[in-house]
Amino acid sequence: MVTNPNMSPTPKPATAKPRVPRWVWAIVGLAVFFCVIVPVGLVGVFASPFLMSRGGASKIAFVSKRDGNPDIYVMNANGGDLANLTNNPANDIGPTWSPDGKRIAFQSIRDECCTFKIYIMNSDGSDQKPLTKTTGSEYSPAWSPDGTKIVFGSDRDGNKEIYVINIDGSGLTRLTNTPADETNPDWSPDGKHIAFMSTKGDCCNRNEIYVMNADGSGVARLTNNPADDAEPAWSPDGKRIAFDSDRVGNYDIFVMNADGSSVTNLTNTAISEAYPIWSPDGLRIVYEAYNAGNWDIFVMNVDGSGQSPLTDNTAEDSIPAWSP
Repeated sequence: MVTNPNMSPTPKPATAKPRVPRWVWAIVGLAVFFCVIVPVGLVGVFASPFLMSRGGASKIAFVSKRDGNPDIYVMNANGGDLANLTNNPANDIGPTWSPDGKRIAFQSIRDECCTFKIYIMNSDGSDQKPLTKTTGSEYSPAWSPDGTKIVFGSDRDGNKEIYVINIDGSGLTRLTNTPADETNPDWSPDGKHIAFMSTKGDCCNRNEIYVMNADGSGVARLTNNPADDAEPAWSPDGKRIAFDSDRVGNYDIFVMNADGSSVTNLTNTAISEAYPIWSPDGLRIVYEAYNAGNWDIFVMNVDGSGQSPLTDNTAEDSIPAWSP
């Protein structure tokens, strides 16, 4: 038989596809949900900054008397894996992390009776060395954002003033020079400003929060309240400053804009809270609280919610510092 070339070829009969029962598709759907969607979703949740700052590599240094005298301790941001870093019979207080998280500055009276000096150690507690040597006392060290300098308070010239020094001990410079007591400085994240507390202009030695340029010029008052406003701490983005104040009776944690506006009480409780420090992601604040007759370390969200203890010890735990 000759096939007409102008004719279309006869189509092949369609082969019927076997029908898959609905229960099979249901099993496949469940498998995809639990094996793919849920794990991906959980990764997204646990990788969120909120929960990563709750644990992971983030650390909190603090002062504790649980071994007798005040020592510098460190723990995970969830309160676990606690370790004594200084373990010295002298008083070691006021820890602050270097910007790279590799070192901790603190104040200690180990070399001279009753006068604090600034020390630096590695973040594991090794290689503890004095940074300052003077007849006066030094207080509340804070690192510059580039890690090359430390600003601190000192009464080496009489009253407490703000000084800055290179981390090798050179280049000591006095930044303030007033009859008032000025201490607890904190460097802004961009390195341009330093917040501090001062009794300047107060008749009863109550502190107010001030800010100045990093060279000591351009001093401006941020708070103006009859109460005591103290311990300023910059937020990681440099837009806000946390501090503690007894303006409502007991000490609470407050936050304000970097220009002193929009002051908000975050804790507003019947107990006293002090020494606020921001988490590196800016989502949480760690602080000390006088809980059940004893100071412990607490943490909360930046809106004041979720206040919870990280330590619960019969000894005093205080002055926390969150690692970068």
